[in-house]
Amino acid sequence: MDTIQERTEEQNLPYSVFAKACPSRATLEHVTGRWGGLTLCALLEGSLRFNELRRRVDGVSEKMLSQTLHALERDGLVHREAQPTNPPRVDYELTPLGHGVAEHLKGLVDFMESRMDDVLEARTRYDETRGGL
Repeated sequence: MDTIQERTEEQNLPYSVFAKACPSRATLEHVTGRWGGLTLCALLEGSLRFNELRRRVDGVSEKMLSQTLHALERDGLVHREAQPTNPPRVDYELTPLGHGVAEHLKGLVDFMESRMDDVLEARTRYDETRGGL
């Protein structure tokens, strides 16, 4: 674990994801990783329970979704609300910071979805000239 002095020194440095020791790099990985981005975009639709979120993010395992939510919560992007009911009810929603990040990701998602025909054409051209993958 980092010492208090190391953390203090780290906080005084300008943030740059290109710097190996910059804490922004880990957060960027949480946000842009396979499940982080999808989870944040799904939560733009509103508060979701764990299983609702798991169904919305098709293909994510329970373990990976749990790890993703923990990382996003630790980074201050997701808020976890546990209700004292039987059985327990846990809801997840974006924090204001998470909402800002998710809005940017949603723009990228929308752009990619709108340009998939171009991507698929490029893949076909590439595969035809290079013999495929």
